[in-house]
Amino acid sequence: MKIVVLDSFAANPGDLSWDFLNKYGETTVYDRTLTEDEVIERSRGAEIIILNKTVITRRAVESLPGLKLIAVLATGYNVIDCAACSERGVMVANVPSYSGFAVAQQTFAFILEYANRVAVHSDSVLAGGWVNSADFSYFVKPLCELQGKTMGVIGYGNIGRKVAEIAKAFEMRVLVNTAHPEKYPDAPVEFMSLDEMLPLCDFVSLHVPMTPETDKLVNKDFISKMKTGAFLVNNARGQELNERDVADALNSGKLGGLGADVLSTEPPKADNPLLFAKNVFITPHIAWASFETRTRLLDILDKNVAAFLAGRPQNIVNA
Repeated sequence: MKIVVLDSFAANPGDLSWDFLNKYGETTVYDRTLTEDEVIERSRGAEIIILNKTVITRRAVESLPGLKLIAVLATGYNVIDCAACSERGVMVANVPSYSGFAVAQQTFAFILEYANRVAVHSDSVLAGGWVNSADFSYFVKPLCELQGKTMGVIGYGNIGRKVAEIAKAFEMRVLVNTAHPEKYPDAPVEFMSLDEMLPLCDFVSLHVPMTPETDKLVNKDFISKMKTGAFLVNNARGQELNERDVADALNSGKLGGLGADVLSTEPPKADNPLLFAKNVFITPHIAWASFETRTRLLDILDKNVAAFLAGRPQNIVNA
């Protein structure tokens, strides 16, 4: 059996091991595979290919007649032409629910940075601000308590529920927008439509998958319904924001701030308007990247490959 890992570096820059794959067959690991031609050449003869964000086109699938499984090192699998895979009998397996705690933690990292302004005050102290202060205490940006504030959670899957739990621990009021609130009759939150929820929220966090309905969900109309000065968090998909509209709202003060771990194009283009907007915290798609989370990712990958080879495939998304 031939196994190829097409873009290993993001998931495992060297602090973990790919040796577990050797028990299944001959394994070749590439840091990055950037073009369709590279995908085809490197995957030729492989029965299993493993990838994170490498794009798998119809042409690539049709050029690899021996391919049986594409194992994705992520929950999302929109980089793969799943229809072509289904037509050719190629299974696609993803890794669901491996990063829920980490993404919820990143959500509150943004919220707490906005509320407590740790970085800007630390920078001020290290630049001599406290040494030269006439007072025992000073602040250079407004601070706020989360207790009593209203948190809006859009999407109530695994991550959205964890975000809501953390917000409740801070004694925040939690409002949730989800397609099927009836699934959660005992949830300690208030379910609302977006039109009802947005004017009430001090913080709004996105936790919905990328679909035609969520493409550019946060646009000028969406923002117009939000409370002036509210803080927005996006750890879902960058394409869910109309980035120009969000940047304009930040610069005008309609939005109080933005925490984003994802952008519409990654790496971003140099002229992305969010890179120049006011009150923005942007991280390079790292919510999933803690050592513990990536260890869990590879462990589930291992189980996906083992289950497939045992004739009991799991986490198949194109069945």
